[in-house]
Amino acid sequence: MIKAKKSLGQNFLKDADVLGRIIKAANLSQDDVVIEVGPGQGALTELLAGVCKKVIAIELDDRLIEPLHTKFVDNRNVEIIHDDILKLNLPALMEQQLKDNNTKDYKVVANIPYYITAPIIRLFLETKIPPSEVIFMVQKEVAERICAKPGAISILAVSVQYYAKAEFLFTVFKESFEPVPKVDSAIIKITHNSQLTTDNKEKTKKFFRVVKSGFSAKRKTLINNLSNGLQIDKKEIEEKLGSIGFSPSVRAQELGVEDWKKLADRL
Repeated sequence: MIKAKKSLGQNFLKDADVLGRIIKAANLSQDDVVIEVGPGQGALTELLAGVCKKVIAIELDDRLIEPLHTKFVDNRNVEIIHDDILKLNLPALMEQQLKDNNTKDYKVVANIPYYITAPIIRLFLETKIPPSEVIFMVQKEVAERICAKPGAISILAVSVQYYAKAEFLFTVFKESFEPVPKVDSAIIKITHNSQLTTDNKEKTKKFFRVVKSGFSAKRKTLINNLSNGLQIDKKEIEEKLGSIGFSPSVRAQELGVEDWKKLADRL
C-alpha cells in the first residue's frame, strides 16, 4: 500500500458514504467530461468513471501513476495524466478534450491538495475555458471563507464570487481520511457565471486593484485603505461610498461582490 506523501499534502479519502455524496452533489451524466485533480489511489476516480463520459485524472505523485494505470487499464473512459495541474497548459488540454468528446463544457470534481487550494481555484476560475461547475473538497475553514456573506467576507470570497456562485454543501470530518488530518474538511460547489465575459480585461483588472486596496489593512476603514492604496482623496471616496449606500466608517468585509463592482465603476 502506498503511503501518503506529506510534502504533497496527501490525505486519502476512505469513507464510501462521503464519496457517494460527492458523486451525488456533482449531478453527473453519461455526457459529462470531468477533470479530477489529485486522484490519489483512485477511489473517487472509480465512481466518476461509472457515471460520466470521460474522466481526466491529473496526478503529480510519480509513485501513484503506475498503480492508477493498472487500476484503470480496462476503463477506456479514464485518462491518467502525470503532471502538475498548475504547470500544464489547461486551455490547450481542454480544447482538445472537448473536441474529442464532442461536448461544449466540462466539470471539475476533486479532493484537491490543501496547500495549493487558492492557486487551483484561481486557475479554474480564470482559465480561458472555465468549467461549468466545480465540486471541491477543501479545509472547512477555507470553505466557510469562500462562501462567506457580506459582514464576514474576505478577499478570497470576493475573488471567487466575482467569477462564480459558491455554495457550502456539507462537512467531511477528519476521521474520513487516511492518515487522519488535523482539521475537518468540507465540500463546496462553485458554479461559473455564464454571463461573465472575459473580453473586458481592463475592467476586471481595475476591480481587483480596488478590492486589493480595500482589504490592504484589516483594522482600517475602507476609506483609509482605498485612499492609501489608490492615491485618491478621502472625500471623493466617501462620496462614492455614499452613492452606493455605505457610511464613511464601513470596512471592506461589509461589502458584497456587487457592491465592489459598483464602487470600482465609480472610482
